Amino acid sequence: MYDPTVARLTYRALLGRRRALILGALPMLLIVIAVIVRALVGADDQTAADLLGGLALATMVPIIGVIAGTGAIGPEIDDGSVVYLLSKPIKRPTIIFTKLIVAIGVTMVFSALPTLIAGFILNGNGQQVAIAYTVAALVASIAYAAVFLLLGTVSRHAVVFGLVYALVWEALFGSLVPGARTLSVQQWSLAVAQDVADGSLVTSDVALPTATILLVVVTVLATWYAGQKLRTLTLAGEE
Repeated sequence: MYDPTVARLTYRALLGRRRALILGALPMLLIVIAVIVRALVGADDQTAADLLGGLALATMVPIIGVIAGTGAIGPEIDDGSVVYLLSKPIKRPTIIFTKLIVAIGVTMVFSALPTLIAGFILNGNGQQVAIAYTVAALVASIAYAAVFLLLGTVSRHAVVFGLVYALVWEALFGSLVPGARTLSVQQWSLAVAQDVADGSLVTSDVALPTATILLVVVTVLATWYAGQKLRTLTLAGEE
């Protein structure tokens, strides 16, 4: 289910100079803001939770997921180079699964690691805030990568749709509208983080069992459907 050649090509596409700069911009901004806030406010648990929840988990993680997930396959479909890949004797689910693993890895590195660093800068992991939000970022990275990889497979405007979801649904409605929170990857990952954190600084509107089931179902279904769409694309190309 994992092809090293496909992985190497995907890593090369995602971590090219231009895309790497884009991927690194938000994590650097998060760390800089964390340093400034710590210097101005000091070590405050509530401030740390607010910043990590509002900027890191609600904004940075989904945007990086968009870049990594859609970038893992979208450009190849757009420029037609995917035909070369599909002509090789590699099973279509293997291509999707390999690209998913790469997208998850890139999303985790560029989101979870900066979240951990920022958390320790802000309050030294008081009440397990840094660890909790890092776990949330890790869990969310898996679901986001799967969803946005699917978007990259089915739409030529995947980046636009992904950013709308990340910035409007997750960052705005997912944070403010009670009903929308139940259908938010952010809230699902917060349910996992809530179980890790000490105290009540990390909370979620979704119960942990429900959040776990939804994270698994969304990830599996998105990956499966992406594989089906890639198979359909192959058939269309062969015809």
